[in-house]
Amino acid sequence: MYTTKEYKVKEEASEIESPWVPIPYKVTSKKMENRKLMTFAFEPARQKRIEPIKPGQFNMLYAFGVGEIPISVSSLFQTEHKLVHTIQDVGAVSHAINGLSINDNLGIRGPFGTCWPIENARGKDLIIMAGGVGLCPLRPVIETVMNKRDQFGDVNVLYGTRNPDGIIYHEDIIYWQSDPSVNLLITVDHAFSKWHGNVGVVTHLVNKAKFDPENTVAFVCGPEVMMRFGAYALLEHGISDENIFVSMERNMKCAIGFCGHCQYGPHFICKDGAVFNFNSIKPHLKIHEL
Repeated sequence: MYTTKEYKVKEEASEIESPWVPIPYKVTSKKMENRKLMTFAFEPARQKRIEPIKPGQFNMLYAFGVGEIPISVSSLFQTEHKLVHTIQDVGAVSHAINGLSINDNLGIRGPFGTCWPIENARGKDLIIMAGGVGLCPLRPVIETVMNKRDQFGDVNVLYGTRNPDGIIYHEDIIYWQSDPSVNLLITVDHAFSKWHGNVGVVTHLVNKAKFDPENTVAFVCGPEVMMRFGAYALLEHGISDENIFVSMERNMKCAIGFCGHCQYGPHFICKDGAVFNFNSIKPHLKIHEL
């Protein structure tokens, strides 16, 4: 039997290591990106914290008394202990989290999953293709590349949304556009009268990208249909399927491959992904509603 003090010490130590136990974090800032999308910064509410997270990985965010959802990290411009997540209000849990105020608490466990293989792109041309909120998991990649710009060849950011109101991270986009070494292209499916940019699906932007197909790595994130067509557009332009990476989404409950909710063919998205080499999942993308 443990004494009360011994049990508390053992319990606290196990919480740091256990993927099952959410660690309390507090809201330190929140910013509305659009009507349903909010970017939060979270910091530990106590001394305990999760391990550092990498671009492409995700955390399980727990709204106390409601439930938890998987959310990718959406920025690495942070202090050692801060976490940045952009959350779309599309369900009970995300609605509860987006309703939090400064200093309110939630639970976080993680990090989980695979990361974008940025090392594979060093010394090569890079295509970052995002559709809608798919820009959120790719934003840390762009931040990393911009911070070490001399380590990469031509950099192309291809971003598509349904309409101009769907464009997010406006301050970042202005900054990225200001760098002449970055080829940032934006398109919308449906334009308003004041829109003077590209109109059409994001895959059409590949024609305007600057890259050597034999020396290019591509990262793609967005709706599944967009990623499928986006990856095939890149293949048609000569990029090898081994150099194309996509981030998949599924309904993840446990985040450690135990519950089976996120099974995708032979893979579990939570532990084998969410970032996959396109070659490894290409056959499954052709199966309707898999």
